[in-house]
Amino acid sequence: MNFEVVNINEVGDRRILIIYTGGTFGMVRDESGSLAPFDFGQVVEKIPELKSLGIQLAAISFPTPIDSSNVTIEDWKNLGWIIAKHYDQYDGFVILHGTDTMAYTASMLSFMLEGLNKPVILTGAQMPIGSVRSDARENLITALEIASTETNGNPIVSEVCIYFNFILLRGNRSQKIRSSQFAAFESENYPYLAEAGISIEFNHNALRPFDQNATLRVITEINPNVTILKIFPGITENAVRGTIFANNLEGLVLETFGSGNTMKSDWFLNCLSEAIEGGLVILNVSQCLGGEVMQGRYETSKKLNEVGVLSGGDITTEAAAAKLMLLLGSESDQTMLRKKLTMPINGEMDA
Repeated sequence: MNFEVVNINEVGDRRILIIYTGGTFGMVRDESGSLAPFDFGQVVEKIPELKSLGIQLAAISFPTPIDSSNVTIEDWKNLGWIIAKHYDQYDGFVILHGTDTMAYTASMLSFMLEGLNKPVILTGAQMPIGSVRSDARENLITALEIASTETNGNPIVSEVCIYFNFILLRGNRSQKIRSSQFAAFESENYPYLAEAGISIEFNHNALRPFDQNATLRVITEINPNVTILKIFPGITENAVRGTIFANNLEGLVLETFGSGNTMKSDWFLNCLSEAIEGGLVILNVSQCLGGEVMQGRYETSKKLNEVGVLSGGDITTEAAAAKLMLLLGSESDQTMLRKKLTMPINGEMDA
């Protein structure tokens, strides 16, 4: 795919590359009154403040802007490829992305970009840039400011994040929890990395430390044979079997109640045991926004330990799915794969 770099502002000490994938952010009304993507190379016309930030800015646009509901593994690989290709030329990256799957993309990039020591900040908007009350301007401007902030020549942020509505979140700890408010994202199990008010206040204790010896390696071996099964009262054996015994399925994110509990029906536990014996890797996550899975705390979750279900701790569903896909694709040692799933590899869960 052809990605052309367009220079937006050439004055400033820090260099930031904006990667425009599509989404609500870049929509304007055409002559008929319908929303349509605009030419992102002309973004300064919509946000003239970009010229006064004191940052050298360049942009790359996906040739065809995508609705984030249609994001694919190939799109994730393209993002990784763009960052790797331009890694030495820029001090940071801001990705404009639709909100619906932003947490999935942020999670996947956090695992794909091994050895990252520069900011990669995803942001977007709940209202199009062409709307009078759009949140697009503030989100982009502050994301760029955060991406360009340094101390002693090193970036303050050196990880994949989401910036939205005045808060900076760790990417693989984030979830979209609101669809009709500007405060779309939260990180229930991890503190904010920064809050933007009159000034930007960084939570240095929560930020990943800068590692000057880190070397970027982009992992693109991703296994798509993963799915998510959400448990609910009254779920049938046919529904469970139809999911976990699907052809080619290799990984399952099991969304359970509370701290990792499920019904203790024999048929359910037998299904899980049979699937695991057949090679399926099952990672248990909580349906709750906050809290964590603690398998064995109650009798119902103790049975999951016995059949070989892995505990996902306080990982989000989005991060769990991304982590499963990446490890199933890149880790051939099954013992190591299972170990890595239950321990943090890039700040996505507590140890």
